[in-house]
Order: sequence, then structure tokens, then C-alpha cells
Amino acid sequence: MIRHRPHGSGHPYATTEDQRVPARPMDGEAVELRVRASANVVAVVCEWTADEGAPVELPLARRDTDAGAGAGANASAGAGVGGGHLATAQARAARAAAGSWSVRTPVLRAGHRYAYRFRASMTDGASRTSRWFEVSAARWSDVGGKLNVGGADRVVPGSVRWLADGDGVLRVRFEVALGPDEHAVGFGERFDAVDQRGRELDAVVFEQYKGQGRHGRTYLPMPFALVVGGAASWGWHVETSRRTWYDVGASEPGRVLIEAEVGPGGELGVRFYDGDGPADVLQGFLGDVGRPAELPSWVFRLWASGNEWNTQERVLAEMDRHREHGIPLGALVIEAWSDETTFTAFRGAEYQQSEEPHRLADYTFPQDGPWPDPKGMVDELHRRDVKVLLWQIPLQKTRPHPRHQAAVDARQLVERGYGVREPDGRPYRNRGWWFPLALMPDLSAQEVRDWWTAKRRYLVEEVGIDGFKTDGGEHAWGHDLRYADGRDGAAGNGLFPVHYARAFGDLLRSCGKPPVTFSRAGFTGSQPHGAFWAGDEDSTWEAFRSSIRAGITASACGIVYWGWDLAGFSGEVPGAELYLRAAGASAFMPIMQYHSEFNHHRTPIRDRTPWNIAAQTGDERVIPVFRRLVELRERLVPYLAEQARAAIGGKPLMRGLFFDHPHDPNVWRHPLQYKLGDALLVAPVTEPDISEVTVYLPEGEWVDVWTGAALPGGREVTLPATALDRPPVLCTAEHWPRLSPVFADFAD
Repeated sequence: MIRHRPHGSGHPYATTEDQRVPARPMDGEAVELRVRASANVVAVVCEWTADEGAPVELPLARRDTDAGAGAGANASAGAGVGGGHLATAQARAARAAAGSWSVRTPVLRAGHRYAYRFRASMTDGASRTSRWFEVSAARWSDVGGKLNVGGADRVVPGSVRWLADGDGVLRVRFEVALGPDEHAVGFGERFDAVDQRGRELDAVVFEQYKGQGRHGRTYLPMPFALVVGGAASWGWHVETSRRTWYDVGASEPGRVLIEAEVGPGGELGVRFYDGDGPADVLQGFLGDVGRPAELPSWVFRLWASGNEWNTQERVLAEMDRHREHGIPLGALVIEAWSDETTFTAFRGAEYQQSEEPHRLADYTFPQDGPWPDPKGMVDELHRRDVKVLLWQIPLQKTRPHPRHQAAVDARQLVERGYGVREPDGRPYRNRGWWFPLALMPDLSAQEVRDWWTAKRRYLVEEVGIDGFKTDGGEHAWGHDLRYADGRDGAAGNGLFPVHYARAFGDLLRSCGKPPVTFSRAGFTGSQPHGAFWAGDEDSTWEAFRSSIRAGITASACGIVYWGWDLAGFSGEVPGAELYLRAAGASAFMPIMQYHSEFNHHRTPIRDRTPWNIAAQTGDERVIPVFRRLVELRERLVPYLAEQARAAIGGKPLMRGLFFDHPHDPNVWRHPLQYKLGDALLVAPVTEPDISEVTVYLPEGEWVDVWTGAALPGGREVTLPATALDRPPVLCTAEHWPRLSPVFADFAD
């Protein structure tokens, strides 16, 4: 058998072994046609025709698909990164690329249509022929579509160009001017840089497992940017959920080149915002796409989790360790709680399958099982003043073949047409490497959101769960998928994580609870839906720096509640210095939480608990320093809640210095410094073996929160950094009288 998919798997950054490369050729360009063939295929020929002329036979040759050469059929770029069970899944997917054949076509010309099919010869002498595929070449021109501009028109006259092939307009390209002192910030959550000037990037939701800063990819992109540093602040929003690209002065210093996919109508909107400062611009954008919803103050306390905490006994033991060491805790995320076939039932629970959502009384929990009393456990945690969140994934697994309740859920999803669909109407099956071939509920439809969350309602109403970790959200690949709201994959895939978090937030609200979701993926419109974390990263100093950039840039797009897996969640446990420096920075971020990846229960364990870090490193400072930082964090909760409330209609909670000092060119020389609310300036120590740091103080009067020393601004100062429990933090003199009691017992 042979297989050819012109656009491959839909992976945005890698080609597959069965696709056309490039999938959309340009005028004057030849293409490589690839097919996957079974082992009993001995020869493959392409029949190629132009404008319905006589076919020309092009013989295919076997491709070298040595592992790692081309990111295989389901592989995610970055599969070479080691560590953790997710990396194992990536490597397994990459090795699947085998049995590939290819041929290079003649040059294609715009204005002509080409068709091709494949004929395979088998070892038994039989022959198999594929269906016909069509393709045409695209070229850029001055006409073709319509660009709708809102706000002050900043599009450079004469710069609008349209890309079209035989099927119509595909993309638009236009330019905006960038002044010599202007910096571009935003584009969603960005790990590689705060200021994107001089760089090229795109905006597409993608699950880059670790190394996001090196690859320039993100879970949470947005086609929105702030421009800061000129006479006035301004920004733009490309009003689309389709893929966009940006050359921010990389090719031409004074220009931003914006390119975007367009829909069948050939129209695209771009809105420009102007304001007295970055906050005005941001608020104009949020007025169009949705403002954050206020979350309860408990989200600002310490969060804890570990992917191997997979029994009630283990969970309570870790909670006991918190109490034993006097480390306050506000929230617990339990990842390994479910049967991982339904993501609705606790592992080990006994119950009858049902067409209707279950209630707690439908379950029996064996006393010798992993979760003998989930409600009793949650009640106990609530007595300890700890909130509980459960892990979710927006897929219905089909491998291994679903049984029991999972089979019922999968059948309902298919029979009711509740899944995201392929162009021919078949249910879409996940093309990524994580949970491959799983079905995907179409959460663009209210009916499907209600059906999906109804199966989890008992967890909130009866078990008492306080929120959900809405993991994943990046599994929709393919420009031609179909959604119930009428969008195709090109327009709908990026919105999937928005619908996903929204669905669980609505569930929580309907049960009388705040909409606390914890997501890593998102897009424009994610701002009103819960909290976010930076996703999967190793325990390295590089990842530490990347994650700070991610927090600053996400906040510049209106994400208020943001955090990261402090010191990373994957690989070898971090050293004591990295762990405590990361904890010190996290104590001054919107969300402070630690987490660790599944490691097959091998020893030594890789939990990121302070006691495990202390045990693994042999460093006696870890637990007492971590305790002091968390105690300080507890004192900061009222301030954080107050400032988050203000951020909903004003400046972000965690924000780059440029928000408060847009005309100060020196702030760009210190991109990892940030403000936490109106009062605090944080300068994380992100390099090992540092005894002092250079901190830039913008204009104004500042106070070192640890010494009480007054420091005039408008200059760089050198601060000591030897004390791991005292990360460099300063307070504006204006706010110091009310915040000094927070630091009183910690000061010199």
C-alpha cells in the first residue's frame, strides 16, 4: 500500500515522509513528492500531468529516513531533547518514519494546473494506484484580497501584497514603520526574547517539548504586539486566528513585515491602537478580545505537584511533609489521579459503565486501592487550607482499544458527531506524538462542552475539587479540519485551547466555584480564562531565563495569572543553587509552584519538593531557605490580590520595566528585570556562582526591601546576592511604608 498526504500531518515546523514539499509551491519552483509505502512495494511511479495534458511518468526513489533526519510522520521537532517519558514518546514517533519514496517534479508555473497520482508495483506482481491530486503554483501580486484597517492606519502605502494560486488568495503581506528607538514586545508568550526587534517569528499554537527559547516556538502565541520607546506607545492586532508571521526589522531595520494566512473570502483585518503608554494600548486590545477574570486570592499561595504522586497515601504523605517542615501550602495539583482512559474516574474505582454522567455514589473505592476515599482526602486537604486541582487532557484515548466507560465515551463522541472532523467527515484522530490517534472533542460547540464537562461535574459538586489543570490543548493539526462553529482547521486549531479552558471554567462557575483553570496553551481570547504556566522545561539556568521572558511577554498581552515549574520539571533534579534562585524569583511572580515529570518511579526520585532537593544535593540550606521564601510569599498574598484586581483594567501584574518607564532606553539593557505590581522591582539571579548583581533602577526613589536602604533611581546599582533567601527586590519609596511590614522579619 502507498500513502500520500499533500500537506502531511499538519505539523507547522516539520515535513513528513508522505507529503508534498513545499505543500504550496511558488511560481518557478519544483516540488518533492513523497509517499509512504509498505514493505512489499518494490517500485513507485508518479504520473504527472500539466493542464490535463498527457501524463509523464516520474519514477520515485527510496528516501533515506534515518532517525532524526526529518521529523517523522508523528514526530515533534525537538525530539532529540532527552529526559522524561514525553521525550521517550517523541523518539518513538520519530523512528516511525520508514519506507518513504520521493521524486522531484518539473518546475511549476503560475496560471497552470497540475495533477498527479502514484502507481506502486508489489512483490507479487500486483499493482496499486492512488487517487489523483491537484496542485498549482502561487505568486505575489498587488491585487487579490481586501485588508481592513481599524484605528490610525499605519500600513506603509504600497506595501500590501497578495499571494494566490489556482484556488484563490492564500496570504497577505504588508509593512508598518518602526522608529529607530522603538521596541516590539508581545506576540503572546515568548521564550527567546522580550524585545523582538531584529528577529523573525510566527504565531501558531504548538507543543514544543522543552527548549522553547532555542526553537522560538510557543504554546501561547498571539498576533498582537506593543511598540514602546518612541514618542508614543502604539500596537497592532492582526484580527485572525490563522497563522501569522513577523519580520520585526530583521530584514529592514525600519520596517515590520507582517504576513498572514487569509480565509476563503480573501479578507483580513488589522487594528492599530494608540495610547499615552503601553497600558493604554494593552487595554484597548483587551477591550476587543476579552479582559481577565479575577481569581480568588488562594491562587497566590504556593502550589505543589509531582507526576508520580499517584496514590492517596503518597499525596497525603507529601502534604504531611509540608506540615512537618513548616512550609505553607495553598494548592495541590494531582496529575496521576485518573484511570487515564476516561480522565473522569479515579484509578482503581469500581463502577458500571453508563451512557449518562456518573455521580459519586456510582463509584466504589476499594480500601486496598490507590484512592480509597477521594472525597475524604479532599475534605482533609480543605481542613488543612489546601485547595485541590485535578489534571485533564482534552482527548479521548483510543490506544489501547477503549474498554468499559472509555468505550462508551468514544462511541458517544463518534455517533453524536461530537468530535473535531476530517474534511470527509471522519472523526479527527490526534496526529501528534502524545496520545496518538486519540479522538478530540469539538469544544467549539456549547453542546459538546456541556457533554464533556458533565462527566466531570461530580468531581466539583460532590468530591469538592477546586479547579483543573487543563493540560494539552495543542493537538489539532491540519489546515482542513472541520469545527462545529464553521471554522476550518487553519482558523479553528488555534482557538481550541481557548474553548478548552473556557469549558472547564464554565463548569466551575456553574458549581459555584471560581473558574480556576491552569493551562499552558492558549491564543487571543485566552485572557479571561484562568491561570497559565510556561509548559515543559528542563532544570537548567537557560530554561530559567527563558521562562522569565515568557512571563514578561505573556503579561504584555494581558495574561495576569502566570507561573512556571520553578527550576524546571524535567531531567536531573536541579542543584540547590538553581532551585533556590528559581524559588526566590517565583516568590515574586503571580503563580509560585513546583512540579516534576513522570520518571517511571525510578530511584533516586526526581520530585522537586524541597526535601527531595535537599536529599539529592546534600545541601542543608534548601529546606530552611525555601521555607522562608514561602513564608514571605504568604505575607505577599494580600498585595498580589490587590494588584491583580488592578491589573484587570490597568498595567499587568508581572510586567517589564517598559510598562512604567516607556521612554527610558536603559530598561532594555535589563530585559529580565520586571515589576510585580506597582510597588516591587524584581531582579532575578539567573546565573550560577553570583555574589552580587547589577540592577537598573529607573527614575524615582527606591528602597532595598532587605536592608531598608534608600536608593535614588535613574542609574545602575550593585546589590549583594549571596543570601539565597533574599533575591534582589526593591520597592518604590512611595509604597514602602505600607509594604515594609511584609519584609520586617526578613530584613537586616
